[in-house]
Amino acid sequence: VQLQASGGGLVQAGGSLRLSCAAPRAITSVFNPADMGWYRQAPGKQREMVAVRYANGNTVYADSVKGRFTISRNNARKTVSLQMNSLEPGDTAVYYCSMQRGRTQDWGQGTQVTVSS
Repeated sequence: VQLQASGGGLVQAGGSLRLSCAAPRAITSVFNPADMGWYRQAPGKQREMVAVRYANGNTVYADSVKGRFTISRNNARKTVSLQMNSLEPGDTAVYYCSMQRGRTQDWGQGTQVTVSS
């Protein structure tokens, strides 16, 4: 499944960004049961989970972003978004959206988020 991410950029600490990811070619029967998430990878570090919105409506967040980031999904539009508030320099990374279907995990192309101090 092709995932298209957008919304990254450069922002000062304390600012906000909203990332969006679309799966325009996914059919409803594929998108709706999938778990949609955002991951990030900083230079020299492993990719880590940021937030996941499960198909059953549950969400999970990394401890480092709880209370600052909010993940949402729109099944009708086949999109998943990540609202990021109170950004910190430690949030600087390439952010990837992900679709998990069983053992299959698809990734978007990544979008750069840079937070300056």
